Amino acid sequence: MRRLDPRESAVIVVDVQERLAAAMPAPQMEALTRAATLLIEAARRLGAHVLATEQYPAGLGRTVAPLAEKLAQAGAPVIPKMEFSACDALEFERAFGERAPRTAVVVGMEAHVCVFQTVRELAARGVAVHVPLDGVASRRDDHRLAGLDLCRAAGATITTAETVVFDWLKVAGTDDFKHLSKLIR
Repeated sequence: MRRLDPRESAVIVVDVQERLAAAMPAPQMEALTRAATLLIEAARRLGAHVLATEQYPAGLGRTVAPLAEKLAQAGAPVIPKMEFSACDALEFERAFGERAPRTAVVVGMEAHVCVFQTVRELAARGVAVHVPLDGVASRRDDHRLAGLDLCRAAGATITTAETVVFDWLKVAGTDDFKHLSKLIR
């Protein structure tokens, strides 16, 4: 396993939308929001690419407000899709291919559907995929756990948002470390 380099990484936020979020267990949504916020901010500061998707936004709503704000600050495109795997959406393919990151950090929901299918496709293409377990949700916990198992079986590394951020940082004491460590506390 190679060290994560933010300049060769993309954070992909999958379908964290209003109506879907309302169906998630509150503790999972809190953890997902915290993890995604940390990763988006770290990506913005350290030079990783950020992309987001919205599954059928006319029916499931837009990205939840706290993350929509962070995505806008990071200049991240928010790509509507009907496909379960983001990789099957042409606009996502174009945006992802522009930077052709070696590593993808995938967060979002639901873990056993859109997250898993996106992870499987990215891994099949040779992208090193990391899935923070604190950054995914499903309506049922057994589905979330199955989704994480499926991501692992597809070749992803199951990790945490903090693990990714500290790997990107490499050292303590920098301005970036000081800023991001405040979000971790």
